[in-house]
Amino acid sequence: MKMKIIAAIAVMLAISVSSASAQALVFGNGSNSASASSWVGGAHAGYNWQSNSWVYGVETDISGMHLNSAMNTALSNGLTAASTNADIDWYGTLRGRLGWTQGSALFYGSAGLAYGREQLNSSMSMPSGPLSLSTSTSSVKTGWVAGGGMDYLWTPSVIVGVQYQYVDLGSVNLASSATIAGPFSVAQSANAHAQFQVVTAGISWLFSPSPRGGGWQGFYAGGQVGGAWGNDASAVYSAVSPPPVSDIRLKRDVVLIARLDDGLGIYRYRYLWSDTVYVGVMAQEVALLRPDAVVRDPVDDYLRVDYSRLGLRLMTWPEWEAASKGERI
Repeated sequence: MKMKIIAAIAVMLAISVSSASAQALVFGNGSNSASASSWVGGAHAGYNWQSNSWVYGVETDISGMHLNSAMNTALSNGLTAASTNADIDWYGTLRGRLGWTQGSALFYGSAGLAYGREQLNSSMSMPSGPLSLSTSTSSVKTGWVAGGGMDYLWTPSVIVGVQYQYVDLGSVNLASSATIAGPFSVAQSANAHAQFQVVTAGISWLFSPSPRGGGWQGFYAGGQVGGAWGNDASAVYSAVSPPPVSDIRLKRDVVLIARLDDGLGIYRYRYLWSDTVYVGVMAQEVALLRPDAVVRDPVDDYLRVDYSRLGLRLMTWPEWEAASKGERI
């Protein structure tokens, strides 16, 4: 019998740190990523100067959109849900333009300053528990824009065209954590790269400084519509439950079955609410010998033991008996 107990204790001790940690702290992890597409609509204005076939000028525009990268995630524990969304609802640019005209067509490139608002929201929840964590951030970002397009002088005072823009407003980040119901803790972090591409078709009215009109020089204003895509977002979530309750006040039918070299007892017992027989330690005794392995829950005042710090594994009685017989568990 003594040899069987020694064999069972050896199995109880001979477990990897990762296995012990997985038992002592039940982890729920998750991650996700997303990008979006959206409509775009807005207005623009600018001024062109023309020198022979060369046309150069400045242009500003502002557009509304709903470039919302949304993701919903279920954590690996199956109990915690998380959601994150990154939304750009408007942006504008101030650009220089340089182009070359051939007949009624103008081919141009443009680059300059871009600005817009990025909103980032992330939350975690557990429908059956006390968990609720929500964080958000919103800011007007500045960056750069580059692109090009083609305009067509449909009439001396009406311009139609198509345009492409690559916009980069930088990144937005958030991170938050909370401890809920004692040692239960959750954490989340999210990132959005406010980079997107836009293709639009527009119409402009040209007000030439020359009474006779003709050419591309002059002030113009109009509107544009189209589509956008991008705004890559990603998020990482984690939830950690407390170590198992090991307080003697919650146990019954307690029997000492072995004692380790350091004096720590190994006991057989049942919890007050269950008929399952377990083999483990008593938290009050562990608190005297290894206080670093004990956590007191501030909500219910019961003691919990982090078995990973002891190098032990909480077993059921059938697992203990199998280990005593040298069977694989």
